[in-house]
Amino acid sequence: MDIALHPEVVPVEPAKLLIEHVSKRFSSDRGVVHALDDVSLKVGEGDFVCLVGPSGCGKSTLLNIIAGLEFPDSGTARMDGHVIESPARERMMMFQESALFPWLDVLGNVMFALKLKPNLNNKERLEVAKYYLHLVKLDKFMHANIHELSGGMKQRVALARALAPNPRVLLMDEPFAALDAMTREQLYGDIQTIWEKRRKTIIFVTHNVREAVCLGNRVVLFSPHPGRICEEFSIELPRPRDINSMELAGYSLTITRSLKGYTSGEVAD
Repeated sequence: MDIALHPEVVPVEPAKLLIEHVSKRFSSDRGVVHALDDVSLKVGEGDFVCLVGPSGCGKSTLLNIIAGLEFPDSGTARMDGHVIESPARERMMMFQESALFPWLDVLGNVMFALKLKPNLNNKERLEVAKYYLHLVKLDKFMHANIHELSGGMKQRVALARALAPNPRVLLMDEPFAALDAMTREQLYGDIQTIWEKRRKTIIFVTHNVREAVCLGNRVVLFSPHPGRICEEFSIELPRPRDINSMELAGYSLTITRSLKGYTSGEVAD
């Protein structure tokens, strides 16, 4: 299927994100949780940035702030110079659970996301939905029911649904964590291919260092809560990357050692 089939599937200019001195606290019956502390991060056009750190270090909170689902107590999150104040089609989120609608088939789930594009008629929505299902290799399953799909296939549908409105930023919160190793490896290849074709700005949260090195151009390490950015690594490996390669293992070992230092308190603040 030709990428020039419809203007809605032509790549848009990737976004520039700027996170400046963001802090966030949550109150509960058990007291106040300091999730993020003075976090600053610049994400360039077409960047693929992976956020890595222990549970509770604020990675998902930062992702929610960028999505417009949460708001910082102090500091700002900006996209193209504008403060992020609400969710928007330009920033789409993909979660660990596929969160698909069981009463809709595969095609219906992707077309539902295209309701965010009111300028499209039904024929155009169908055309765009089919394109993205082709991109995630689900052409033959577009009329399948959701309960008939494997976990990996459900995540492919969720990925197609997130991409279909043609967002400028794709936010991914541990989308492959619940999948078996073989399915994850297949999806690593898929997401790299899609990123190279579409050049979306992607921010990807994971606990898996190898996964981060396999996918990202940059790996950003978070310290235990309160979450702070403690180090960043540039991944200079050609694509497509094999998660089992020796070159990738070298990067992973270096990053893991550094991360263990921060989580064990061996590295000074």
